[in-house]
Amino acid sequence: RGGMSPNNHPTAAAPLVALSLVGGALGWALPPLSAGLRPASVGGLSSPLQKATGGMFAGSQSTLFASTGRMGAQAAGSRKGTGLRMSASDDMEAFVLELQAGICAEAEAADGKGKFIIDKWDRGEGKGYGITRVLEGGNLWEKAACSVSVVKGVLSKERAAAMSSRGRDAQAGAAYVAAACSLVFHSASPMVPTFRADVRHFQVTGGPGWYGGGADLTPYYLFDEDAIDFHKYYEAVCKRHDPEKWGKFGPILYPRLKKWCDDYFYIPARKEHRGVGGIFFDDMEALSDGTAALEFVKDVGKGFMPSYLPIAERRRDTPFSDEQRQWQLVRRGRYLEFNLLYDRGVRFGLDGQGRTESVMVSAPPLIAWKYDVKTEAGSEEERLVSVLQSPRAWAPGARPL
Repeated sequence: RGGMSPNNHPTAAAPLVALSLVGGALGWALPPLSAGLRPASVGGLSSPLQKATGGMFAGSQSTLFASTGRMGAQAAGSRKGTGLRMSASDDMEAFVLELQAGICAEAEAADGKGKFIIDKWDRGEGKGYGITRVLEGGNLWEKAACSVSVVKGVLSKERAAAMSSRGRDAQAGAAYVAAACSLVFHSASPMVPTFRADVRHFQVTGGPGWYGGGADLTPYYLFDEDAIDFHKYYEAVCKRHDPEKWGKFGPILYPRLKKWCDDYFYIPARKEHRGVGGIFFDDMEALSDGTAALEFVKDVGKGFMPSYLPIAERRRDTPFSDEQRQWQLVRRGRYLEFNLLYDRGVRFGLDGQGRTESVMVSAPPLIAWKYDVKTEAGSEEERLVSVLQSPRAWAPGARPL
């Protein structure tokens, strides 16, 4: 499956930029847990927060967001199963903590070698906390990161302007609360695609909250079957929640979110998309019929591992050459270019208020840049690039926009 010209592909001597940025968790992007998988209970700890952190944030941290109307993580946990309604912020916090624990347990089992280190951090003064889990040097994943952050703060001028440009009512100095779970899994083999996913909730005090998230696939060698299976999975998730599924034109939620993903993960400087896409959404308060978005967001999150792990398992033992490994490193360079130049979440986190280690944990462990890389005509590398330049409709029968 090779095909790069020996004069144009990076050799073993090509310069590699090593990035091993491990740390806490910030905010935009993370992993889901397989259906039915839940973290093991921790004796004596009752709330989702206490269970996920081993009691790290017990006590005074249970009133973390009391000043903005939240009842705190411990209160949120105690209300589960009592019939009392949890706020959207409480519900999302509990969900992302369970999601992270389940994803990491399943990923460790699948990898067979790597173990997640756990970095817990606290912003102090009731401003929030996070948990970043990172696996490095595994059999299946060279680096896998799954992060949770539950934070509050005050919108900077830059953040408020960015949100206002998207039609949000945001003023500099306004208080906000946010909860997110995000993941990026960088494969050891170039035959296994990189996987990125997240679910998040953001609310400015006094205004309605909104959700964002998605899941997308970045292959280095394109197997059509993998892209089709991945897109069909999220098409099915969207259909389950599509309020217009009985309308005149059929389901439109998936085509909208698929196009949004294609448009968002685009590298203008390269005139190509980062990967084969998936779904992406932001600023979602409700579905088009007014239905609350939370259950859809949860369904997306629960699908992260079921949508990706079968693909990773299918390709993990496919043989590959040193040349193909070098192509993977070159393509990872494109991945990092997008993150640093265009990704709104990374730029949001690097404006001085976030944890740099938590933001940059999504970076690939090794990358390569080589000047003016060319692909050979008719090669698998050329086929991949041609698809990245012109996205395909991977879910057969889906209504195009």
